[in-house]
Amino acid sequence: MSNDPIKGRGAQRNVHNRFFEQEHEIRDDFLEFCRKEGEDADPNKTLYLETFPKTIVNKVTSPDVGLEYSMNPYQGCEHGCIYCYARNTHEYWGFSAGLDFERRILIKKNAPDLLEKKLKSKKWKACPIVLSGNTDCYQPAEKKFEITRKCLEVFLKYKHPVAIISKNALVLRDLDILKALAKDNLVAMNVSITSLSEETRRILEPRTATIKKRLEVIKTLSENGIPVNAMLAPIIPSINSHEILPLAKTVSEHGAISCAFTVVHLNGAIGEIFTDWIHKTMPDRAEKVLNQIRECHGGTLNDSRFGVRKRGDGRIAEQLHSLMKLARHKYFEGERRPPLNRDLYEQYKDGQMKLF
Repeated sequence: MSNDPIKGRGAQRNVHNRFFEQEHEIRDDFLEFCRKEGEDADPNKTLYLETFPKTIVNKVTSPDVGLEYSMNPYQGCEHGCIYCYARNTHEYWGFSAGLDFERRILIKKNAPDLLEKKLKSKKWKACPIVLSGNTDCYQPAEKKFEITRKCLEVFLKYKHPVAIISKNALVLRDLDILKALAKDNLVAMNVSITSLSEETRRILEPRTATIKKRLEVIKTLSENGIPVNAMLAPIIPSINSHEILPLAKTVSEHGAISCAFTVVHLNGAIGEIFTDWIHKTMPDRAEKVLNQIRECHGGTLNDSRFGVRKRGDGRIAEQLHSLMKLARHKYFEGERRPPLNRDLYEQYKDGQMKLF
């Protein structure tokens, strides 16, 4: 197979699935077979595979993630962000964290029904549920399947708080529902923006919305009363670390009321995928970037320490945190995002129970 970078994808190959026996490797043999047989083979074709989960709302047990419950209408993500921590979860489904993560998207069409069942449960107490705790709920598949929109309709029906994380401008399609939720302080938006450079965006996050469109998302949502937190994450030394101040300034000017960031960490298979990618896309600075990432994580790419893995430690990480502290002081002083409203759901549920 060609050694040229695969255009429009983040990962450049599949890697071994740690849940398989050593001798069983994921390979692209079917592509080679097609070529030998004279057939056209499209290595960039995305496959949508329907799954049938029994539950959709997940309790988040990691102590440093910052959310209690999440739900993901899709597994795998066509955005192809090379650093994505969710890549590792694709291995649970028998796929590779590499190209499979971007090409084989698992679709949960019954997610809205499962969500409604959860919200109707007598045991459930109102707590913000985060859409996209793992993979982006507004990735390209959403345009076709509209599962996220149907879930938002359920949240609105039950007056239940919801937060969203996305880097796709498709979110504006659902502005009508988001505005209705915002009237009762039931929704918060987190827009991920990693760079102001289109060239950097293109190679880091090949199938995401452009920087211009993401800034338009922040502006439009903010103008419609929907609070926006800008996720300047992850910060990668010598790739986008120099952009912390201009990023914070720009998102603030477009209406974001807060910003957050993490230091890149490459757990599990992601270290191998990222290393392969950077040697193909940035060969001149590949080792410099990898060494600086290691310096942020005790000399390793694979940092699993709770409380440290997302913050990093060491001299470089301290510099990044100092820059973010300055950015917040300059551009977000006094800004506070109010906690989402939990009372309306409880009132709704209490009222429904009185009918029985």
